[in-house]
Amino acid sequence: MDTGAQDPVVTALSSLVSAGVIRRQLTRESGRRLRWVEAGSAGPAVVLISGAGEVGLDWAVVLPALAERSRVIAYDRAGLGASDPVSRLTLDSQVRDLVALLDSVGPAVLVGHSWGGLLAELAALARPDRTRGVVLVDPFHEDTTAEVPLALRVSSSVFLTALPLLKAIGLFNRVAANMGRELARRCTDDPGTQALVTQAYLASYATYTQVTTIRAENRLANACTPQVRAARAASAVPDVPMRILTATRGTPAALRQRSRDLADRTAALFPRGVHSVVPDSGHYIHKEQPAAVVDAVLAVLAEADAETP
Repeated sequence: MDTGAQDPVVTALSSLVSAGVIRRQLTRESGRRLRWVEAGSAGPAVVLISGAGEVGLDWAVVLPALAERSRVIAYDRAGLGASDPVSRLTLDSQVRDLVALLDSVGPAVLVGHSWGGLLAELAALARPDRTRGVVLVDPFHEDTTAEVPLALRVSSSVFLTALPLLKAIGLFNRVAANMGRELARRCTDDPGTQALVTQAYLASYATYTQVTTIRAENRLANACTPQVRAARAASAVPDVPMRILTATRGTPAALRQRSRDLADRTAALFPRGVHSVVPDSGHYIHKEQPAAVVDAVLAVLAEADAETP
């Protein structure tokens, strides 16, 4: 067992989780490492899947509460955090990594935010036998891309293009420090623990490769529609408990309504799908309204437990 004594993410999360957090990893092709952190022990595993360009630490606000009730796993995708980069980043490589993680940790409830929500869906389609339930937190849907206003698409493209330069001149680190401090503030009021969370966040984006992977994942999201549609057409939706949560602010009204409509459609595909709109929350529901996410995961866990012989 690797306790991750020198891992700043393990140190930070262990300061938030009373029973502590351990580091584990899976060896993939060519010896590359896929790292995750794990807390808790009861019930089926809960695998937390972050949004595009984000890391397992992004779940720090909800992970302690979930670890009290289940075995919780938060992983870094290839090229992000402590996971080694893949030779060629594709939608298929990301789904295969997630499926390999499920094969290693056992059947699990998949909890995905944004881009991670889409990956959770695709993994559930690919391996229904390893899926105990699904929770989608303001998930990305391939059909929203065309609805994004032109000005927002342009500004996002400019920012992504500039990321390597921002890293090189030090501006990215300032942005990351601010984001790390905000995450830490939402986790705890303790200044010492806040400092550990902030340091861990900065460590997750310390290298040039980590930053360029942010750009690569976001560009992948913008170009994945044909592959996602093919995957949906080729697979049946598993009959597992499912919850989908959507936000109420932070995007233009038309885009927000489109996201809700697509969430309704997604929930309807699952025999036990339930869509809930979370009041007073932006895209990062697990940070802004963490209780809503914890409640949704616990509801799915309860249904999954009830089905266990």
